[in-house]
Amino acid sequence: MLDPTPIWYGASPVARLLVPLSWLYCGIVRLRRLAYRWALLRSEHLGVPVIVVGNLSVGGTGKTPLTLYLAGLLRAHGWTPAIIARGYGGRSQSWPQFVEADSDPQQVGDEPVLLAARSGCAVVAGPDRVAAGRLVIERAGCDILLSDDGLQHYALARDLEIALVDGQRGFGNGHCLPAGPLREPAQRLTQADLVVYKDGAGQGLAMRLVPGALVNLVDPRCRRGLEALRGSGVLAVAGIGDPERFFALLESHGLSIERRPFPDHYSYTGSDVASWGDRVVIMTEKDAVKCAAFAAPNHWYLPVQAQLDDAFDTQFLSKLIELREKAG
Repeated sequence: MLDPTPIWYGASPVARLLVPLSWLYCGIVRLRRLAYRWALLRSEHLGVPVIVVGNLSVGGTGKTPLTLYLAGLLRAHGWTPAIIARGYGGRSQSWPQFVEADSDPQQVGDEPVLLAARSGCAVVAGPDRVAAGRLVIERAGCDILLSDDGLQHYALARDLEIALVDGQRGFGNGHCLPAGPLREPAQRLTQADLVVYKDGAGQGLAMRLVPGALVNLVDPRCRRGLEALRGSGVLAVAGIGDPERFFALLESHGLSIERRPFPDHYSYTGSDVASWGDRVVIMTEKDAVKCAAFAAPNHWYLPVQAQLDDAFDTQFLSKLIELREKAG
């Protein structure tokens, strides 16, 4: 599969050739948004506050860690959140459906399984976020809904939008698909309630991902610090939106790595895993969800947690008070 990153984030002449298609894409996106604003297309509110965590660009910006952070913050302040996710890559023929920590990621997608394992919340996956939200509200009794991704899913009415931006890569060449990485024009960012910059010091509300201890895939009770592998040769595996960010994180902790990138949401096979041999393998938590069935004792994953500054918490909690008052 062609990697569009050099086109979107470099000075590729191919991008210029694709710009007319980007104009067409942007026009369609604007018309669709106006159709919802003018009620030509129906946007449904589900009766509880809805918080959407999303981004404008294609690829990973840390939405899932931010969703987990928000779930913990909500619970700490007396809310009972539930989470909905698209279930990208899931092959199930039945949607929406509840997701558990031991659900098959091949059926429901990798990110919903990770969310179910880490959040302590009810999680429902499905491409139709209105249907997913309705199901989890009816059966789980939540009083607030977190949508992991879905900024462009306007059929679901939302009370709060949190847009996440990669503070290092930004919006690339600034073009919409297919010439650039944007799903919507960059000015859409001005309409979000809160804008968070991952690894974007000095750009506003900031978020960074903090690594924890390595967790063994065969025995999750077995953990070790990254420092234990300094100077060791390690095979680093990442099937995420920006694999290079993960590789750089490992190197910043003194690890000598061989890079093994895969496409985002890649569906690993037993043959893939067997080809890694007897070397120590470190992967992301999202990859571990799909590799656990084939794992060996030399396979580890690195969990990360979102860390946000106090300014974000203050603004977010202030908006929560408004939501609670609005809900009565």
